[in-house]
Amino acid sequence: MNNCIKVERARHNLSQTDLADKLGVSRQTVYVIENKKLIPSTVLALKLAAIFEVGVEELFQLEEED
Repeated sequence: MNNCIKVERARHNLSQTDLADKLGVSRQTVYVIENKKLIPSTVLALKLAAIFEVGVEELFQLEEED
């Protein structure tokens, strides 16, 4: 699953630590989501969308193998 978390994070001038604090997770969690090593839970995906003020579909895109 592709995502544009890193782009949105940069657009909002947030470090991984800043975003992690807003989400209530570790910086490592943000890192693994950005690098497509972890697909976030529905709750976490909705929190990310709310922080960036975009739809979940704008943050995450399915790949053919998904």
